[in-house]
Amino acid sequence: MSLRALPVLLLAACALRPPDDYQTTETTGTSATATTTGDGATTVPGPATSSTTAPPLPTTTGPSPTGAPDTSASAGDDTGATFLLPFDQPLPGCDPWIEDCPPGEKCMPYASDGGSSWQDTKCSPVAPNPAGVGEPCQAIGSWTSGEDTCAKHSMCWPDDTDDLAGTCVAFCDGSPDAPSCAPPKTTCHVSGSGVLLLCLPMCDPILQDCPGGDLCLPDANPPGGFICVPDAREERQVFDPCEFINDCAPGLFCVLPGLATECDPDQEGCCLPVCDLNAPNTCPGAGQECLPWPGEGQAAPGFEHVGICGLPMP
Repeated sequence: MSLRALPVLLLAACALRPPDDYQTTETTGTSATATTTGDGATTVPGPATSSTTAPPLPTTTGPSPTGAPDTSASAGDDTGATFLLPFDQPLPGCDPWIEDCPPGEKCMPYASDGGSSWQDTKCSPVAPNPAGVGEPCQAIGSWTSGEDTCAKHSMCWPDDTDDLAGTCVAFCDGSPDAPSCAPPKTTCHVSGSGVLLLCLPMCDPILQDCPGGDLCLPDANPPGGFICVPDAREERQVFDPCEFINDCAPGLFCVLPGLATECDPDQEGCCLPVCDLNAPNTCPGAGQECLPWPGEGQAAPGFEHVGICGLPMP
């Protein structure tokens, strides 16, 4: 799936090559805007006549039921945001916000169609002697089976797409209106049609300071921040075409091709560099400038220096 907004294709909650949902934000002036589309991919649109868009959040999708999961929204969603179900509608199975399963079970996201994208929830048995948040774990059957060895209110998140070993990640606390995360230095990321609620590590996309080779990519919820997402190992370079947010090499976002004349306009996305608004302009494209991400005045606290290389609005 791919999102259309900024030429970024990334997260929501992140699965892997194809990663996840994006959020779209319109801004005026020469700034970039992140966009999320119903199919869960994130892209960044080219400069518009009335607004400039920035790259969307990373989308993550699983390669197969036995490979890494797909965190993108399921096909047919049309809300264009990270939360793909209205807040007043109940989740399909159980509710991971309130953990309403019987004793000895936990509410887990899974792929009810047997695919590689989480789009439903179910009550699953809590494993004997379950692993705690931050501890090694194992997904059972596939990443999207809804079964693992983690404790209640957490799930096994992939460390590597080659096997089913990972690390237990906490679910978000609170509610869709007021999400929160108990683990320090994490932020609540909601994706997969609202069934995937993960407290993922925050990071700096300029420093690319994620552990284990993960990529630091835009977060759609809340917009303006950044989270660590598994690397799809595509390692596409500057101006290369891309389809998912984690297709590009570290330090690049998959955004819409309109942000650079060097990008192929017929492709869904294009890999462009993150830049520092407080540093001299080092953008590689003709006429490119460092544009605020995700838009002027819309950065999350502490990330006001982060920009994306793109063509300014005429």
